[in-house]
Parts: sequence; C-alpha cells; structure tokens
Amino acid sequence: MKGIVTAIAAAIVFAGGTHAQDKDKDKDKKIDATKLVGKWELTKSTDPKAPKGAIVEFTKDNKVNIMAEVEGMKLEFGGTYKIEGDKLTVKLSFGGGKDNEDTDTIQSLSDDKLVLIDKDKQTNEFSKKK
Repeated sequence: MKGIVTAIAAAIVFAGGTHAQDKDKDKDKKIDATKLVGKWELTKSTDPKAPKGAIVEFTKDNKVNIMAEVEGMKLEFGGTYKIEGDKLTVKLSFGGGKDNEDTDTIQSLSDDKLVLIDKDKQTNEFSKKK
C-alpha cells in the first residue's frame, strides 16, 4: 500500500525538486495564487503512471487534498502547499510521521487550466472542476 501511495504522490503531485539557481531566476515570476484555489482534475500527462481523472483540491488556507483511483482502489490523502514565484511546493502527509515534499514549476495557470512541470520534465495538465 505504501508503494502505491508513494507512486501516486509522485505521479500526480509534483515529483519535482528545484535547484537554488532556478529559485533565484524564477523569483520575479508572479503567479496569481487565488486562481489555484478550487478542485482540479488531471486530464493529461506525459507520465504514463499518472492516474488520469485524479482530483487535486487547493484550499484558501493552503491545504491540499488529493483523491485518485488506482487499480480499482480509491485513495485520499492531504497536506499543505505554498507558491513562491512560479514554484508550487506541496507537502503531503501519509500518516505515521511520513511526509513527502516536492516542488513543480507552474508553466501556466488560468481560471480553468493548470499546467505543471516536474524535475523530470514531465508535464501534468489539470482542468478546473465547476
């Protein structure tokens, strides 16, 4: 079970990492964080392991909730998020003191579409749920 949850976390949310020089370069890029609040559905990914249809919910109080179905099993987990420049950092809690923190680059964020790129250059596209 732990392996599945870790794989989902990596596939859905941000299996990234950044380098210090990238952070300095991207500090000037501004993202309207209010557009991120809401439920997003994973609609397209260059990662073949990404569970299409997974739902990621970002709340106003910087919490994130993820719901996905893998091999007929429904999984839910949560954590927190923050945005700095064009970087989205998500810290997920798996229970038992196990946390996972990853950072992705926000390629684009509009009222209805979110595109993230992870450290492996995998692209994940999300559509906002109404």
